[in-house]
Amino acid sequence: GEPTLFWGVSAGSIDSMVANYTATKKRRKSDDYTPGGINDRRPDRAVIAYANLIRRYFKPTVPIVLGGIEASLRRIAHYDFWSDSIRRSILFDAKADILVYGMAEKAVLNLAKRLSEHKSINDIRGICYIAKEKDDAYVELPSFECVSKDKKAFIEMFHVFYKNSDPITAKRLCQKHDSRYLIQNPPESILAQKEMDAIYAMDFERDVHPYYKAQGKVTALDTIQFSIPTHRGCYGECSFCSISMHEGRTVQWRSIDSIIREAKKLTKHPAFKGYVLDMCGPTANMYGFECTKKLDKGICSNKLCIYPSICPKLEVDHSQQIKLLQSIKKIEGIKKVFVASGIRYDLALHDKKHGMSYLEEVIAHHTSGQMKIAPEHTEDHVLCLMHKPDKNILLEFVDAFYRITKKFNKKQFLTYYFIAAHPGCGEPDMKRLKAFTTRYLKIAPEQVQIFTPTPSTYSSLMYYTELDPFTGKKIFVEKDTVAKQAQKDILTEK
Repeated sequence: GEPTLFWGVSAGSIDSMVANYTATKKRRKSDDYTPGGINDRRPDRAVIAYANLIRRYFKPTVPIVLGGIEASLRRIAHYDFWSDSIRRSILFDAKADILVYGMAEKAVLNLAKRLSEHKSINDIRGICYIAKEKDDAYVELPSFECVSKDKKAFIEMFHVFYKNSDPITAKRLCQKHDSRYLIQNPPESILAQKEMDAIYAMDFERDVHPYYKAQGKVTALDTIQFSIPTHRGCYGECSFCSISMHEGRTVQWRSIDSIIREAKKLTKHPAFKGYVLDMCGPTANMYGFECTKKLDKGICSNKLCIYPSICPKLEVDHSQQIKLLQSIKKIEGIKKVFVASGIRYDLALHDKKHGMSYLEEVIAHHTSGQMKIAPEHTEDHVLCLMHKPDKNILLEFVDAFYRITKKFNKKQFLTYYFIAAHPGCGEPDMKRLKAFTTRYLKIAPEQVQIFTPTPSTYSSLMYYTELDPFTGKKIFVEKDTVAKQAQKDILTEK
């Protein structure tokens, strides 16, 4: 039946095109999020498909509101890899009324309140909507029609869009699509710790809905059912990653007491076997510290937090993470607490006071045989485009990991994640990466993915324009599917 306030439409926790297709555009046969594991349920461009179904069967109706990752990252004109074209804001293609972007807890509550009171929603932070006219106070992006034809205009648009993603400094944006305007209000303010704690204190079922459970196992639940989210957001700003445009570039974390209460609640769950599978966040070791300047005045417009080096204003401190892990492992009913999310090794090495203590704690007590790190590449010009740290920092960390592992008489290993065919990367670069992994890491890498251009990332901007968006210089971009696979094969060859 028709809802009272609005239809809430989401594609779930992953963009439907990423879920349905590989980086070489082959249809995925399996899907960990689908009951039974067969990828035959989710439509392509799911948000559009769902919204259009509502329009077909309910005319007229209450507002259709889009949310979730697919909508959030496609909220402005964007490059779509699967059609190899610039697409309109998903708000227009879905024929929806409103889009809430980011994590959106405050936005969706404010929206519900305004709609229930029959008041204007136009000033709610964290939403997009369509208007017939613009206001002179808005920052106007190059139009959809303009960026569809002009790659340099598309780069200009993305720079302005990206810079206006901080709740403290962001301006209201507008972008013309044909005769109407997309309006994007500034992001909602970050959650206070008490607000974060209150959200995670809610009585989540930690299970699949019975309707879907009866249709088969949902494999994704194995990873998340008994994991505990500790923080959100990421100041890493890797060029290929969309976290900063969805969760934000300011790290927000829960209190230790909140996390302890959730861990104790886990021990009462009938299916819990005593193992917390992950103390998780976008990056495991970004818990408990942030730049005080950023929290007060917003994100710097002229530099990144940890690239090309870690900013002195970001006082990296792993002490709270150590305290958290030591507290959780003492809870009665918990046998083991794992840190399965990836660790940012440059941060651990940078923290001269607590970094080694943190690594010792994780390696000795919270690693399940393998620790995940993501160097992604080793060649300087590729790392520069990715915004990833120098390979010498990687080697320093590898040495520290195995030294500590030996100290605690553990048989544990590092799992490395690499990317093939990222913009700027050619076959000679992959051959040098292969030589590096063979000589210095003594492995034949298995965790290698071909770069997938996803909406609203700088790497996708590079892929489409074949330009370095920060210098304007031409860069090599591999677009041939066979050649992309060949890059991966170079690295994974035994």
